[in-house]
Amino acid sequence: MSVAAKRWGARSWLVLVFAFLYIPILCLVVFSFTSGEITTQFDGFSLRWYEALLADREIQSAVWLSLRIGAMAATAAVVVGSAAAFVLTRYRPYFGSSFFAGMTTAPMVMPEVVTGLSLVLLFTHPALSFLGGRGALAIWAAHTTLCAAYAAVLVQSRLREVDRSLEEAALDLGCPPFKVFFIITVPVIAPALISAWLLTFTLSMDDFVLAAMLSDPGSTTLPVLIFARLHHGLKPEINALATIIVVVVSIAVLTANHMMMSSQRARMRARELAQC
Repeated sequence: MSVAAKRWGARSWLVLVFAFLYIPILCLVVFSFTSGEITTQFDGFSLRWYEALLADREIQSAVWLSLRIGAMAATAAVVVGSAAAFVLTRYRPYFGSSFFAGMTTAPMVMPEVVTGLSLVLLFTHPALSFLGGRGALAIWAAHTTLCAAYAAVLVQSRLREVDRSLEEAALDLGCPPFKVFFIITVPVIAPALISAWLLTFTLSMDDFVLAAMLSDPGSTTLPVLIFARLHHGLKPEINALATIIVVVVSIAVLTANHMMMSSQRARMRARELAQC
């Protein structure tokens, strides 16, 4: 097979993959503007379902709860995961360090059903009634447990690449370790922290298994609500909600990529100037 034929085949395969991934999303966006009742049929342009979405208090409550739990779980996961990554990266191997490393990443490979069931037993145990049972707090704890593992892996990989000469120079000049961490280490690993926050926020917003097992009637997240409405037939207002989420996520991803690329270019320019 010639080189040109291989390139044509590779490009065709790439186009098919992207078409498989994004054509359904494009159809969802188009059908969100339909004036009819059917979610998979376009009966004329209308903003009817966006107006219905604004009037649906149940969906608004679920979205607001998912956003709050996602933001709090992502923030807690980045803090816990970064602390675990720092310990695993900067300290010499000690007794139990392998066990600690395994326990840190275990939630990534543990089936969510097992994690959810264990947390259900914890939060509903009669002796632990002060935890409040199922609800938003239980969902937040479950998402933090899951997301901290992903944050630890991301931050740990970045910490291994950090040039420690700047930290050592600051310590030699008498800067306290606590101050060195916040004025040198944190800015250097900031892209990894931002990536970890965005990833864990997305995981929390998208999670269904843990939220379904730990939610109560007053704490229904958006994935649980959408799944519950599937049994009664979806309306195009779900397409409108998904379209808004797609737009917001796209803007967030593009902004984050632009910020990280700008930061990387600034570091490369500073490194080139330092070598001159």
